[in-house]
Amino acid sequence: MDLLSPVRVISAVGGRVLRLALLLATVAVASFVLMVNSPVDPVSAYVGADVAVIGPEQRALIAERWGLDDPPLERFGAWLGNLLQGDLGHSLTFNQPVTEVIAQRFLTSLALMSAAWLLSGLIGFALGVLAGVQRGRAADRVVTWWAYTLASAPTFWVGLLLLYVFSVRLGWTPVCCAVPVGVTADEVGLLDRIHHLLLPAVTLSIVGVAPVVLHTRHAVVEALESDYVAFARAQGESTAGVVLHRVLRNAAAPALLLQFSSWGELFGGSVLAEQVFSYPGLGAATTAAALGQDVPLLLGIALFTTVFVFVGNAIGDLVHAQVDPRIRRVGASWRSRGRATAEEVA
Repeated sequence: MDLLSPVRVISAVGGRVLRLALLLATVAVASFVLMVNSPVDPVSAYVGADVAVIGPEQRALIAERWGLDDPPLERFGAWLGNLLQGDLGHSLTFNQPVTEVIAQRFLTSLALMSAAWLLSGLIGFALGVLAGVQRGRAADRVVTWWAYTLASAPTFWVGLLLLYVFSVRLGWTPVCCAVPVGVTADEVGLLDRIHHLLLPAVTLSIVGVAPVVLHTRHAVVEALESDYVAFARAQGESTAGVVLHRVLRNAAAPALLLQFSSWGELFGGSVLAEQVFSYPGLGAATTAAALGQDVPLLLGIALFTTVFVFVGNAIGDLVHAQVDPRIRRVGASWRSRGRATAEEVA
């Protein structure tokens, strides 16, 4: 029985929790400092078009209502105290608790990001394997050129291009929104939701395909040049058999790690894609909060995004360790050394 396993598990979990706590503290302080020093006036952003008709007394009342006239340190201390009690504050932009805004908007964005995440992973891995197997040939050159082109293409530019072609010119997809205009969310069917989701998801997946393609291609080329593949070929195994039995698993490990660690880029891309397609998700809420200097909502979204990306990286590490046998061998080696050391001490 491995007596050190519970200690190692507790140590690993404790280390990750400590890193997450430090990361959240850093993100909270940095985000608050940037927002406080922003040139945007939160009162003017809150009032909007009526800013020219309100007087100084009304501006003072609005600032007092939202605590905007308090010193920055006092505002941050009050926000931190509420945070420790599970309260992220009240959104100025949506006039709702921040937790409700994030929960509602994230559920809308979740379908978009999940579809884009799956599409980019599957398409990117398939194209990366194809380019690696066909290294130096026409298929490899075309896929590589396409990946490098997409890697340098901004998300909003790709979204505008697809919107113009498929929505404006061809009329195949809706121009905007997550549901048809004038219809409540309860009356919308699954096909209508998929119809409105399709083009934003394709936009995000197209941009996210490039890194998966390039990393998978490199892993496939490296595996094909390895000694165990050369030994398999010497035994008469075909190229298809080598790829299926020797290459795919080694190429899948870095692709999965990259895919799970791309949650941050996926959320950043969704901010731009949702603006292009007027998709009412968390990305659009982030933009609205930034333009309106909605400090509680921006801080809440920053913390939520930090946890979201951290969890993605942690899952990626676990999946990578399960898929790549070399990682498991290193872990087993360290465990055996730990047991040997414990026996020597005893």
